[in-house]
Amino acid sequence: MVLSRKLKSNNLSCYTEKILHAYIKQNSHLVVALSGGVDSVVLLHLLVILSKKIQFTLSAVHVDHGISNNATAWSKFCCDLCHAADIPITVVHLKINKHSGISLEAAARNERYQVFNQLKADYVVLAQHLDDQAETLLLQLLRGAGAKGLGAMPIIRKQPADMAPYILRPLLEIARIRIEEYAKQNKLSWITDESNNSIAFNRNYLRHQIFPLLKKRYPGYQKTLLRTSRHLAEASNLLDELAEIDYKNCTVSGNIQVASLHKLSLARARNLLRYVFSKQGVILPSTAKLADILHQLLSSRRDNKLHVTFGNTEIRCYKGIMYIMPKNTMPETQWRLSWHGEKQLFLADLNGTICFIQLENQGINIQKLMSQPVTIRPRLGGERFYPDCKRPRRSLKNLLQEARMPPWKRKTLPLLFCEEHLVWVPEIGIDCNFQVKPGESGLVPVWEPTL
Repeated sequence: MVLSRKLKSNNLSCYTEKILHAYIKQNSHLVVALSGGVDSVVLLHLLVILSKKIQFTLSAVHVDHGISNNATAWSKFCCDLCHAADIPITVVHLKINKHSGISLEAAARNERYQVFNQLKADYVVLAQHLDDQAETLLLQLLRGAGAKGLGAMPIIRKQPADMAPYILRPLLEIARIRIEEYAKQNKLSWITDESNNSIAFNRNYLRHQIFPLLKKRYPGYQKTLLRTSRHLAEASNLLDELAEIDYKNCTVSGNIQVASLHKLSLARARNLLRYVFSKQGVILPSTAKLADILHQLLSSRRDNKLHVTFGNTEIRCYKGIMYIMPKNTMPETQWRLSWHGEKQLFLADLNGTICFIQLENQGINIQKLMSQPVTIRPRLGGERFYPDCKRPRRSLKNLLQEARMPPWKRKTLPLLFCEEHLVWVPEIGIDCNFQVKPGESGLVPVWEPTL
């Protein structure tokens, strides 16, 4: 625990400064997540002051979930607040799509963190505090969550994506009352979400009905619950270490071999699935759904084309390998795109980009390729291909099967044609007649689907 001594509100700036010194690197870019509520307004106020003492760049992001009728007014308030402090702000507008089995709150949270994940910054700074910790623990407990769900939010956390900023919560050990005192002492203005007072929402019910009763009997319940969460977070970390061992033994190219799941106990198999879902940033399925997924995996035959969906995720199996991917509709097959020498070409129908790289001794003969119109289109069926100069031309269907490419992936491949001659197929190769000779410079296409 860092700096957990009792704190008076007038020491909040000093406390936050020490947290920043402990966790951030010099000359970092911090983005404060600004909702306009008292917590984030106080956090912004503190960071504006500290940005003059500590070497870091400060900006803000406001996420408009489009749920409240007051969303436009809140966005304006946040923009006005930042402009007055001469702080750049970005407003992101979302349209929340609620998926089956996932609450609106969970869907909104997932979309919000997707925004944070894509920000060009070193740290996204959140205003979550000690009371949020207690509320989250009890909510998760009442939902029947496991050790990971009951574990405490950390002060700092690395997001799954490699280039994503860290999540930083400098007020996490500060009680809400101290934050509100600071706001009043500094005569700050903030907005109040009208839904905060509605006990129809579980979090508000705990906040307004349950916690006041707990406080009378157990005045220090927030710190006690925080300690409990930390114990569970430690247990969760140990489970992750076990899952990492199983992950290395049960996967090929990051995909689980179903046969390997049979060698694990049911508890370890469930733990591995949770770990893999979390590793890929997937919203975890319910306990019942997880049990159903595992049952289907363990009872499926090697040649069974298993397909399970939950939330915005789908699981497929092919040749005994489990694949996890975003739920998506298959693209239309009737499209065709011309290529005129661009270094990058975005394919909206397939939601991905082809990058063309010029390299020595490999790739497509550029002069031969550009002798006729070049187009890109999906597989229609009946195509024949000649990637190996030592073997005859063969059907693309057989080549894809030999490459053990899953059927659903075959439908999302961009094929490169020179006139009507198939020149390039991702993960299969380049037609023999278009391959460069030794000593020549060639064009190498690289297909990068957006995950």
